[in-house]
Amino acid sequence: MEKHPYIIGVYDDEEPLIKAAQAFKEKGVHVQEIFTPYPIHEIISIQGETSKLTVAAYIYGWIGALSILAFMYYTAVIDWPLNYGGKPVNSFPSFILVTLVFTIFFVTIMSLTTFVFRARLFPGKQVQIADPRATDDKFVMICSISGKDKNEIEDLFKQTGAIEVYEKEL
Repeated sequence: MEKHPYIIGVYDDEEPLIKAAQAFKEKGVHVQEIFTPYPIHEIISIQGETSKLTVAAYIYGWIGALSILAFMYYTAVIDWPLNYGGKPVNSFPSFILVTLVFTIFFVTIMSLTTFVFRARLFPGKQVQIADPRATDDKFVMICSISGKDKNEIEDLFKQTGAIEVYEKEL
């Protein structure tokens, strides 16, 4: 995998980080990633990136529900119909509980699988950490150098209150 140069800015507190993210957005500088020790909802809204995992989960829910209903209909009505007590062969209310449980199971497993593949979280993968302090108490913002002046990005980091600015290949 080819490495690319990035400029990394480290912040002490979330307030300067939020102001920096807003300033970078206003200047048109693409922020590659922001790492924080805890979720900051303002950052998510500033970045404007939303997950499509909810749409996938919705689709998985329909696929799971329809497939289990089709399976139960086939087994109970077409393949092996049993007449017990004069009840109708296609007793749909008895399918509801199994359908709900299977749908939840299917959505959970398929959403987890989708997340693992999209995030490329495979067993044995060597993880590159941009700055190990991001998991402790620092706030880290990463910007790609391509297309923008390196000095302009570094100056923008310093103007917005970054305590440390450095370049690293990731």
